[in-house]
Amino acid sequence: MKIVLVSDLHLVAPGERLFGLDPLARLEDCIADINRNHADAELVVLSGDLTHDGTPAAYAALADRLGRLAPPHRMMIGNHDDRANFVSAFPDAPRDGGFVQSAADFGGWRTVFLDTHEPGRVDGRLCEARLGWLDAALADGRPALLFLHHPPFAIGIPSLDDCRLAEPERLLALIRRRGNVRHVFAGHVHRLAGGSWGGIPFTTVRGTSHQSALKFDGPYEVSFEPPSYAVVLAQGGDIVVHAHEFALRA
Repeated sequence: MKIVLVSDLHLVAPGERLFGLDPLARLEDCIADINRNHADAELVVLSGDLTHDGTPAAYAALADRLGRLAPPHRMMIGNHDDRANFVSAFPDAPRDGGFVQSAADFGGWRTVFLDTHEPGRVDGRLCEARLGWLDAALADGRPALLFLHHPPFAIGIPSLDDCRLAEPERLLALIRRRGNVRHVFAGHVHRLAGGSWGGIPFTTVRGTSHQSALKFDGPYEVSFEPPSYAVVLAQGGDIVVHAHEFALRA
C-alpha cells in the first residue's frame, strides 16, 4: 500500500502571495510531481490547513487543482480552515457527525482521518463525540494508521508544541486500549520530524508552502526550506516513510 501525505497548503486567493510565496503555484508543482512519480498511490491525504484564511476563493482554487490529481484523495481540515466553507466547496467530501472525519480500508489496513479543528483556536481539540467516533473506527482490531492535523505529541520546539492537540493523554489512552494503531501522522508544524509517542511511532511533514524554523527556543519564525510530501509504504506489518522534496518550476 502506498499513501502520499501532503500538508499545510495555506492557499490564498489566486494571484495573492503569502510570506512572499505563491502557495497555489507550489500546490500545482506538488500535484505534477505526484502524478509523475506516484500515480499508483492508493490515496493522497491532504492533512489540513488547506487554506490560510478559510475563504471560498481559496477552496474553489483547491477544488479546481485537485481535479488534476491522478490518485484518489482524502482531505482533512486544520486550524486555518473554515469547516462551513470547506463543506460548501466540497459537499461530497466524507464527513461524520458534522465533522470532517472518515475512515477507509486498504489491503488489510484501516486508515483513519480525524477532524481536530476547533473554531477560534490555534491548538486542536477532540471532543467526546470525536473520540467516541474514533473508538468505533478502531473497534474491528485491524492494523490502523491515524492521520490528524494537530500533533498530539511534542517535537521539542516550544513555539509549535504550545499549539498542538489539547489533552493528548485522552487520545493516547484510547489508542492504547484499542492497541491497533501502528503509526500516527500529523501536519501543522511545517517540519519533518519522527519519533515515538507513548511507544507509538509518529511522523510530521513539511508544508507545500512555507516552513517553520528549527528553533528550540524563542518565538516562532517562518522559514523557507524546500517544500515536501511524504510517501508511506505499508506491507504486512511493516511501515516505511519517505520524505520527498518536490521540484519547483524555475
